[in-house]
Amino acid sequence: MSVPPSFPITPLLPEIRAALAAQPRLVLEAPPGAGKTTQVPLALLDAPWLAGQKIVMLEPRRLAARAAAQFMAAQLGEPVGQTVGYRIRFESKVSVATRVEVVTEGILTRLIQADPELAGVGGIIFDEFHERHLAGDLGIALALDVQATLRPDLRLLLMSATLDGERIAAWLDAPRLTSPGRSFPVRIEHPPVRAQETPEHHLARTVRQALDDTDGDVLVFLPGRREIAQAQRVLEALLPSPGGRGVGGEGTGEARHSAPAVPSSAPAGAPSPAGRRESAHIDVVPLHGELSLTEQQHALAPAEPGTRRIVLATNVAESSITLPGIRSVIDSGLAREPRFDPNSGFTRLETVVISQASADQRAGRAGRVAAGVAYRLWPQSRRLERSRSAEIAQAELSGLALELAAWGVTATDGGGLAWLDPPPPGALAQGREMLQALDALDRDARITALGRRMLELGTSPRLAAAALRAPHEQRAVVADLLALLEARSPLRGTQARNDDLRVRLAALHAWRDRRGGAPRGEVDTGVLAAIEQASKGWRRRLDVRTAATGVPDSHAVGDLLAHAFPDRIAHCDGDDPRRYVLANGRGARLHEHTALLGEPWLVVTDLRLESRDSLVFSAAPLDPRTLERDFPAHFSRERTLRWNEQRGAAEAFEEHRFGAIVLSRHSVPVHPADALPAMLAAIRARGLDALPWSDHARRLRARMQAVHAWLPERDLPDVSDANLLATLEQWLAPYLHGKHRLDALGAEELSQALASLFDHSQRQLLDAQAPEQVVVPSGQSRRLEYAGAESPVLAVKLQELFGLADTPRVGGGRIPVTLHLLSPAGRPIQVTQDLRGFWERTYPEVKKELKGRYPRHPWPDDPWTAQATHRAKPRGS
Repeated sequence: MSVPPSFPITPLLPEIRAALAAQPRLVLEAPPGAGKTTQVPLALLDAPWLAGQKIVMLEPRRLAARAAAQFMAAQLGEPVGQTVGYRIRFESKVSVATRVEVVTEGILTRLIQADPELAGVGGIIFDEFHERHLAGDLGIALALDVQATLRPDLRLLLMSATLDGERIAAWLDAPRLTSPGRSFPVRIEHPPVRAQETPEHHLARTVRQALDDTDGDVLVFLPGRREIAQAQRVLEALLPSPGGRGVGGEGTGEARHSAPAVPSSAPAGAPSPAGRRESAHIDVVPLHGELSLTEQQHALAPAEPGTRRIVLATNVAESSITLPGIRSVIDSGLAREPRFDPNSGFTRLETVVISQASADQRAGRAGRVAAGVAYRLWPQSRRLERSRSAEIAQAELSGLALELAAWGVTATDGGGLAWLDPPPPGALAQGREMLQALDALDRDARITALGRRMLELGTSPRLAAAALRAPHEQRAVVADLLALLEARSPLRGTQARNDDLRVRLAALHAWRDRRGGAPRGEVDTGVLAAIEQASKGWRRRLDVRTAATGVPDSHAVGDLLAHAFPDRIAHCDGDDPRRYVLANGRGARLHEHTALLGEPWLVVTDLRLESRDSLVFSAAPLDPRTLERDFPAHFSRERTLRWNEQRGAAEAFEEHRFGAIVLSRHSVPVHPADALPAMLAAIRARGLDALPWSDHARRLRARMQAVHAWLPERDLPDVSDANLLATLEQWLAPYLHGKHRLDALGAEELSQALASLFDHSQRQLLDAQAPEQVVVPSGQSRRLEYAGAESPVLAVKLQELFGLADTPRVGGGRIPVTLHLLSPAGRPIQVTQDLRGFWERTYPEVKKELKGRYPRHPWPDDPWTAQATHRAKPRGS
């Protein structure tokens, strides 16, 4: 097959063919516009290793899959569906003659799961692999497993514009080829935002600058459809339509608009920098995945003669497709990327700041045909992350867990598959727990018959569970709910914050029944049109012939979605009508303008997690009889204990529950065996200060801490807070037996419990090495005050130590006592651990100062030999 020599990838095609003839894996790096997506598959069709089999090529987006298939088919002079076809969600154009099948990433997983030997497939191409979608990572992991075990002849080719090629080539044990592409210099500018300027007007002003400063078309990168529609409205105001035709009505998806070029912002009377540009007409064109096929084709086609285009695109234009005629790029620096949203339980698209690699790719679009300019709508000082992170590292993994279970993998480390970045074990375990709650996995994490049917349906496990458990007569409504929950809300205006999910369904039905005649401003008809298209696809998949219309039963939505969100079935708190308890034990609350006030039971589909009670964004009422019919295993009668903090006592109840929701409760007697765990838990929650410590018990514990620290070789019990709390069952529980209130434990019992930690020999050691008292030379016993591992303190009058030369020691002679030497009146004179030095150096000064103040107390010249005493001299002596 001859390939036109007009693509930068063309000189590299022989090397690509040779590399895949010699080994089964290859990594190809080529920049956008090099032609890799449309030229490489066709160049491989006559490869001997393919032997008449087909090539499956993965594209990360539906729009790119269609466009690639259409371009390749046009090169062959055939309609799509012959040699080249495509298969995406709800749409397929393939035939028995198809040799190159372009698919979106999830389709490959279905192909491999259905036929692990991939009969009739000779090679798989992973295009734009740098986007690192979860489905793509799973697809290559499964394909590598197939290649290693069943199909050593299978060829795998990873292609990307911005790969970490060295790392990926090492991971695959594959050679790496690089195409330089075709590019011209691109000047980078950062037009600053002006004071009080909205992002839309900052964009419009930059568009005007790009039209004035450059020839050709302008490509504007925006994060999503909503921002594209906002930009359309602003540009419509700046570009009056000569025929009365606007840029496109709200939500219509249309944005074709021919008008005279925007006037230059140059000073009055100044010559235009490009006079010929002012005579051109402007065609404002959106480009995103929700457009119709006709609108997508218009966006991808070259501009008509005498027309310049402003293409408002999502990141689908970043690398997956090629746009002709672009000379300038305006980059918002934002994109919609998949992120797991714990509030809704789904992975949704979230607006994020792009990586430096994406910014470079976007800028490169301006230099494909000639030198160009890239205008970045963020400060030049902003630093971007080097590259985007893999979705597998931050997504909810229940869908991945279900796929792995179907493949026979039950381990939480990814099961020995060759991952570039393995799934996080914690997230994978959480996904499996949810699948077990949905009955998709059994207790051993093996897939059930229901789980296999859920996989075949091709949606999230939650929604698949709801769809497959729905009665057949309700499946038309289920199709609508699947489409609604996977899309953003169509409600606008005063209805935008309506938290009753039934209102969205009613809006869809009203729009469907009136064929688009819904009240303007209350709904986004473009979103409704996209939801209707998705619903048609679900109806086909669920074998439903007619669409649902009218208003469904008041509980129908909640009853159906209970199977998707069994953990978010919610019951109203009797004391607060806006507060609910979820079956998973969390609390939730309705916002103050809720439409659901007074509903006793709800199924919550979207909420914002907060530290105490989550805020409900979307829910539907539920008939509790549905729970009795469909969820009998979730009901239980349990005897429970609760700690009453105010009373400091354990209380027992018998509760009737649905999950964690208490339906009824009545008090029952507390058994001593039941009370003990509650008391121990309360002590751990409140800390050791909750116990009745006496001075004696505190001193005992301090001595025990001291010898534990001073004599580590004796392996004495640790009485630190952490260890005492961890071992309550061993030392304290015997003294709590038969009690159900903390204040029933006496201080003497606590002392006994503490002392029980040391056996007889250890207590003897304690008394010898950390005595509670010492006898001083005066013959009196004086208390030692201990503070953990620090030196104990002996507070004693100076006269009671006459005749004692050296400081007393404890801890086997290792620890000198800290002496607090006191005056006859008990006031501090000196703190020391060196008694000998005190007698030699300090005592003479002390004697001189205090002898006159305390004349009735002895102040000998020689304290070494003087008689120690705790008394004053008799009067007259």
